[in-house]
Amino acid sequence: MSEVFIFFCVCSWSLYGVFGVDAVKSVSVTEGESVTLNTDTEIQTDELIIWKTGHNDNLIATINGKDNKTDFPDERFRDRLNLHQTGSLTITHTRTTDSGLYRVSSTRSEKPLNIFNLTVNARLPVPVISRYLSSSSSNCSLLCSAVNVSDATLSWYKGMSVLSSISVCDLSISLSLPLEVEYQDKNTYSCVLNNPISNQTTHLDINTLCHTCADCTCCCGFTEAVVQLALSALVGVATVAVLVCEFGSKP
Repeated sequence: MSEVFIFFCVCSWSLYGVFGVDAVKSVSVTEGESVTLNTDTEIQTDELIIWKTGHNDNLIATINGKDNKTDFPDERFRDRLNLHQTGSLTITHTRTTDSGLYRVSSTRSEKPLNIFNLTVNARLPVPVISRYLSSSSSNCSLLCSAVNVSDATLSWYKGMSVLSSISVCDLSISLSLPLEVEYQDKNTYSCVLNNPISNQTTHLDINTLCHTCADCTCCCGFTEAVVQLALSALVGVATVAVLVCEFGSKP
């Protein structure tokens, strides 16, 4: 079976301005968790620490070194920000919309103390493996699906080896990846959905999804089974009617 890798991404990109990429610290966290952006500094008594985010430098937090007074003017972070005496910022109950650039500066310096590129990854759903009809009579056709995912990769594994993959970034869409296996295949297969910091895995149960049998009620579709049941019922009714008619005609 040949390896297949599919990538379709419309990835966002950011300009780090005059500060340069080397000044940016990348931080990743899963949605709902807390994250602390450390300043690695000590606040002086005559210093004001300022936190801003986004390309428009939206002011989100300040702390005054003189009296440790804090202010959180951005309503998007209501009750979700904590400032420490070191100037470090903690964001609780993170959301995917919190992703972006964060800059911390001081009134004692013209340049930012630190710049962070925060990525909040959505929680990954468990991939679902299902069977679908195909023209192949010798292989079992399977489909692994995951709904509403972004910045993630969906992959089929045979043992520890990757058979095929499909990736998406930024877009929140549904991913599906097909696989065909022989009915008597004894190998171990699994479908894995992962992003840079977490993964979800579903193992294939071939005996359950790819079972075969000679009995038509097992192999045929739902419609055929209903038709057979209806025909059996009609035959039964006709038989009863004949018997009633026969016994009723006797003197």
